Amino acid sequence: MEMKDFASKIRDSVRDGLGDGYKVDVKEVNKNNSVVRNGLVILAQGQNVAPTIYLEDFLEAYESGMPLETVVQQMLDAYRRSMPADGLDMDFFRHFEKVRDRICFRLIGKKGNEALLEKIPYIDFLDLAICFYYAYQDECLGEGSILIYNSHVEMWGTNAFELMSTARRNTPRLLPWTCCSLAEAMDAAGGESDAELDGFRAGLPMKVLSNTKQVHGAACILYPGVLETLAQEGGCGFYILPSSIHEVMLLPDTDGHMSADCLKLMIVDVNSTIVAPEEVLSDTLYYYDADQKRVRQIA
Repeated sequence: MEMKDFASKIRDSVRDGLGDGYKVDVKEVNKNNSVVRNGLVILAQGQNVAPTIYLEDFLEAYESGMPLETVVQQMLDAYRRSMPADGLDMDFFRHFEKVRDRICFRLIGKKGNEALLEKIPYIDFLDLAICFYYAYQDECLGEGSILIYNSHVEMWGTNAFELMSTARRNTPRLLPWTCCSLAEAMDAAGGESDAELDGFRAGLPMKVLSNTKQVHGAACILYPGVLETLAQEGGCGFYILPSSIHEVMLLPDTDGHMSADCLKLMIVDVNSTIVAPEEVLSDTLYYYDADQKRVRQIA
């Protein structure tokens, strides 16, 4: 079934299931790297927060044989779980002083995000863009993020440079960096061990840099002093491979490892076959120069 037809059918069924007092619409949601997902947006009368329930997995379940009634019931259950019992007052978001302490930064690629970058404040960093979000923490909703748009900047009377100054303090505090070996990261992820994999680990003594939440952890390369500290510990500069928006891999610049061209090919291959399209950061290979204390593009 086409998504358009499925979305229309689901929208009407959810409206019937909720009854009066709810506004139910379908909208396209632009994600990172121009990935578009379809979401069902439900706004209850008197509420100012409308949860978005993405439809792709539900369409797959429907096409696999799940009855429409069951799909609708699961969506209604998901909606009710997502809403706090007493509602949520978002009026605080209108005031910069009330959000300042939880404004953070993250990294996205400029290529593929051109339309998004027209709508949000950002700062250039090589072929990447530093953008900003509000990291919320709520007893009912848990943890999440709200991307900051130009409209927010105008409402707050601020600019990208003030956001950067604020986020430079907040992000390392709220999301401390962590760095471990590739072997440790793979073990933590539950990867299987075999002779070929062990050989790969031994042949490429990479480290994985992220934050403690492992969400938007590639931005840790922007944390003050982090790359300098890692270079001092390793005694040399290193290649930076953008594994995803959530982490980067670091390979010491020592003899006997893969060439820059091979590393570039590895990045492109992983991004095209393993990383989810909306989580790709870049196909670029970077290098941290320990002497100049800066990151540059090399391939």
